[in-house]
Order: sequence, then C-alpha cells, then structure tokens
Amino acid sequence: MGEKAIELKKQIVLDIKGKMEKAKGIIFYDYRGLSVAEVTDLRNQFREAGVEYHVIKNAMLKRAADMLEMDALDEYLVGPTAVAFGYEDPVAPAKVLVGFIKKMKIAKTEIKAGILNGNVIGIESVKSLAELPSREQLLAQLAGTLNAPITGFARSLSGIISKLGYALAAVKEQKEA
Repeated sequence: MGEKAIELKKQIVLDIKGKMEKAKGIIFYDYRGLSVAEVTDLRNQFREAGVEYHVIKNAMLKRAADMLEMDALDEYLVGPTAVAFGYEDPVAPAKVLVGFIKKMKIAKTEIKAGILNGNVIGIESVKSLAELPSREQLLAQLAGTLNAPITGFARSLSGIISKLGYALAAVKEQKEA
C-alpha cells in the first residue's frame, strides 16, 4: 500500500474520531436490504433532523473507537455499518431511525448499537432513547412546570382583589341606604 493511501486512511480515521467526540448521540446500524429509494428517504429524514449520515468501514470505526478507548463497540461492528451522528440533539438519530423502521414496517435494517455522551449503549437502550421526548419538548414541559406556581399565585391574587371589590361595593351600598 502506498504512503499516500496510508496517510489518507489515517486522516479518515482522525476525521471519524473527531465526529465521534463531537457527537452527543450516535447510532450504528446495518443498512442491508434497504432499497436506494429507502436509503434516500432515510438520508433526507436524518438531514431534516440535523443528523449526519455515513457508511463507514468497520476497520476505520474500530480504529477511531480504539483511539477513544471505546472497546465495548468492537462487538457491534460486524457486517455493513451505517452511522448517524447527532451533534445537537442526542436523541435525534435514534428517533429518526426507529421512526423510519416503524413507518416502513420493515425488518430490513437492524440497529446494532449507539453511543450516548461517550458511552456505548445496546439496542434496547437505543429504542428506549427513541421514546424520550425531544429536547424542545422537555424544555417546554419544564417551562410549564415552572410557570404553574406563578400562574396559580396570580389567580389567587386576582380572586382576592375581586372579593375585596365586592366587599367594598357592599359597604358602599349599605352606607348609601
């Protein structure tokens, strides 16, 4: 093998390592059996969700994982592997892939494993991850929870002011009579 080819492969491994370090959530899956149209549809869904999709050789993935001391990943890197990197939302790659599999009602693709915040997770954890609400939904729920006491307090004050107004109106009526 030529020196240029070796340098190119080293650069590719370093690039993969960089993506793995940067990503908050990563999903590894077997794409065999998917038609070109299905892969294109999946790529588009990933793109819309802000997820980067690549088909990467297992040897290069293993080298990058070794550099990051993720030995637990080796057992999952068998057969053709596609990788989805989620940089913003760690749940996005799992949501898109699990949703795609459910929508297409296909058993052609198989989730192998995932990485969440630097930790290797198995298939069941990836599926559980896909069931979680998105970051935006969680923030909205938190805002609603934090806002509830303030809203209740405002209603209480409004009720007290209304009752005070009725009492003053009744006193005024009594004094006028």
